[in-house]
Formats: sequence, C-alpha cells, structure tokens
Amino acid sequence: MSDSVTRVIAFDVNETLLDLSSLDSAFGEVLGDPTLRAQWFAQMLQLSFVGGLTGEYLDFTAAQKAAFLMIAQRAGAGVTDKDAETMVHRMSSLPAYAEVDEALGRLMDSSLTVVALTNSVAEVAEAQLSSAGIRGRFEEVLSADAVRKLKPAREAYELVATTCGVGLDQVRLVAAHAWDVSGALAAGCKAAFVIRPGMVPSPVGRQPDIIGNGLTEVVDKILETDLA
Repeated sequence: MSDSVTRVIAFDVNETLLDLSSLDSAFGEVLGDPTLRAQWFAQMLQLSFVGGLTGEYLDFTAAQKAAFLMIAQRAGAGVTDKDAETMVHRMSSLPAYAEVDEALGRLMDSSLTVVALTNSVAEVAEAQLSSAGIRGRFEEVLSADAVRKLKPAREAYELVATTCGVGLDQVRLVAAHAWDVSGALAAGCKAAFVIRPGMVPSPVGRQPDIIGNGLTEVVDKILETDLA
C-alpha cells in the first residue's frame, strides 16, 4: 500500500519548461503569420489525441509535421515536407523560461525525485533539455512514446510510477496544460498547474491543489506542501 506522501515530481516539458514562443518568428517567415504557431501546436495536440482515442497511435514528431502541413494548407502557404521537417526540428532547441533552472535546482536540493515526463519522443526530449541547459536537473527523462500512450492517457503517468518504484498517488505532475493536469489527477496522481501566457486551469473536473504564476511560485508551494 502507498503512503500517499509525494516522492516524485514529474515535469511536463513543452510550454511548461520550454518557451515555444521562440518559434513565432520562424512561423512568420515561413507562413507569413507568427500567430499560426499556437494554432499549429493545438492542431498537433488534436491529431495526437485522435490517435489515442481511435487506437491508431501517432508519435509526437509525426503529429507535429502533419499539423504543420495542415496549418500551411489552411493559410494558403506553399510548403514542402522538408519545410515541415525543418520547423519540427526547431523543437529540439527551444529556450527554457528564465526562472526554470533556478527553480528546478531548488527541488534537486530536496528529498524529492525530479523527472521529466513528455509526449516528445525520447531522442527529441533529451535534445530539448540538453539544448536548454537543464538536462542535469532530472534524474530521468521519460517519454510517453515508450508506452505508445501519450498523455493524458493513464499509461503515461503509470510510466513514472513504475520507473521510480512508487505509487501513482506519490507522483505529482507539474504542467501548464489543463488536459495534462486532468489526466494526471484521473490516473491518481497529484498535480500542480503552472500559469503561462495563454494557459489557464480548467474550471471543470478535478482540480489541482497547487496553482502558481510561473515555476518559482509553483516550486515554493510544492516545497511547502509536499515536504511539510
């Protein structure tokens, strides 16, 4: 039986730790509209979720490429498969938000195990965190691609518990996505919501017990709540 004490903090990566707005200028150059970056990411999530719901698995990289081609067609921009691959490759070199490294370092100094849990394929996840200079802040980098069930599927969160040898209720997910938080809570984990530009918690369903503006505030609350 689990004692329900939080032992593992699992971080979502894209938009929670890494700033996708750095791609806006590239979308402006290639598609003529920097605001299409947000539509692209939303379209990519839709494709991924449809794959999960229909049982036709689609990895995150493939979904990103397909979504880019769809957004380009919608915008009337002539692009090639290589253009799509080049844009998707940019996902491997996103910058971290300014407060991320220091906030993660404070968690590393605690008794909590810190891991990354991302829908990105393993190779991309490792490249992303290394490029952003924060790979050393994580004991494990876990890709939901390993279980072919992307978040918010239960199996993705179970991957953390199994890898770390703890119960689901001893895992806390940290994310800037309401759908990710909902998935973690439904799986039996705890959760913390990081407010980022354009990201707000869902007003329906189970609610996280920690919500903060940026990672520093969230980490403050984690240390106060989970190590009390």
